[in-house]
Amino acid sequence: MGDFRSPLHGIPILIKNNIATDDKMTNTAGSYALIGAKVPEDSTMAAKLRKAGAIILGKTNLSQWANFRSSNSSNGWSAYGGQTFGAYVPNQDPSGSSSGSGVSSSLGLALAALGTETSGSILSPSNVNNLVGIKPSVGLTSRYLVIPISEHQDTVGPMARTVKDAAYLLQAIAGPDPNDNYTSAIPNAGTLPDYVSACNFSALAGKRIGVPRNVIGATTATSAPIIAAFNAALTLMSAAGATIIDNTNFTQYAAFQRSNASSIVLDADFVSDLPNLYLSKLASNPNNVTDLASLRAFTQSFGPEDFPDRDTATWDESLSLTGFGNTDPRFTAAYAQNLAFGGPGGVTGALETYNLDALVLPTRNSPGVPAVIGSPVITVPLGAYPANTTTVRTSRGLVSVAPNLPFGISFLGERFSEEVLVGLAYAFEQRTLVRGRVGPYLRPRTELGDVVGGGAKGRRREAKL
Repeated sequence: MGDFRSPLHGIPILIKNNIATDDKMTNTAGSYALIGAKVPEDSTMAAKLRKAGAIILGKTNLSQWANFRSSNSSNGWSAYGGQTFGAYVPNQDPSGSSSGSGVSSSLGLALAALGTETSGSILSPSNVNNLVGIKPSVGLTSRYLVIPISEHQDTVGPMARTVKDAAYLLQAIAGPDPNDNYTSAIPNAGTLPDYVSACNFSALAGKRIGVPRNVIGATTATSAPIIAAFNAALTLMSAAGATIIDNTNFTQYAAFQRSNASSIVLDADFVSDLPNLYLSKLASNPNNVTDLASLRAFTQSFGPEDFPDRDTATWDESLSLTGFGNTDPRFTAAYAQNLAFGGPGGVTGALETYNLDALVLPTRNSPGVPAVIGSPVITVPLGAYPANTTTVRTSRGLVSVAPNLPFGISFLGERFSEEVLVGLAYAFEQRTLVRGRVGPYLRPRTELGDVVGGGAKGRRREAKL
């Protein structure tokens, strides 16, 4: 029978096209600049999946450079991969930047997928693709040979159709890695909790859960269905034994919204981290892209990169307006501001002031503050826009609000509190089972039996569909 490696043995998993594999698959962040480039070995994420016996089925499209190139592009577009659409309404904005991971996992093209997040790139596509998404604490999962934006905010996590599936995947990919010193912060000398065992139907009982209402903001036509579903979810959690404390507000949230510290941190980190943590480690680099300046030059001169229709404004800001890396004192000052906004003035402050186990928010409001301190968030399906919703389109024609477009609810906690959050998310999911009530307009027609073995059985299956 051979060795059974883990519960993921033989299970197909997709990974975002910024997570390197030492095989025939490219790792491009959706750019022609890295076509033909080779890495010296698997990324730690790919190596852990293979060690667990998972089958890396392929790479998923993403918002190019993880949504860190343009001010006027579209979610789910990359020069190399084209435009990804969501499956719940025609021409759906899939959100991003882990767009392909969200759509493929939601449709069941694999059991689950890996995404990456700097600020929203797992949570947001999970939100609109009716998925569970786990954005882990920065340092719980290695970023070695993952194309970076920010070493202070980047993290890798699972996107799956159920909390338990996501927990299995998190168990496989989490843990210390000598190639990423941020993982040395994992508590208990790197010994991990059992995230799968944390999936407990009674996990809400006795928990104190806060609502930072000032982050949600005023009710609008777009937000009204989400806020109504969110408030109903609070009632459900209370009935399940949780104590809900409302208005556990983030005291520095208004200042956080006004500040440009977050942009400075990302700009400076990208200038430093792209060459230092990835480009310099390539075993071959045919286009000789060695830093952000050479990447911008390639992008602006290579037609398929769709410049200037899709600009390079984010990079222009990084190189011209900021103009320094993450060893500069100006970076240190901006990062200290971030830690104050997200810590005492944000997630950590609310948890400590009100003696909370977790916080809860609509997922559309959840990514920003946890991002700047690297704290975890888990999103779970909550509902979908009703039939009388007015359709809203982006400047490039993608549908961002419409009837049947899903939305989620997020559980937020202190750094490395994933075990608690998994339990809360599972207990909520099992009481609501929203995912099964919100269906895509588009479903895959081809099953494994249609393409493996062929013959009459495969043809009969296709005829039935």
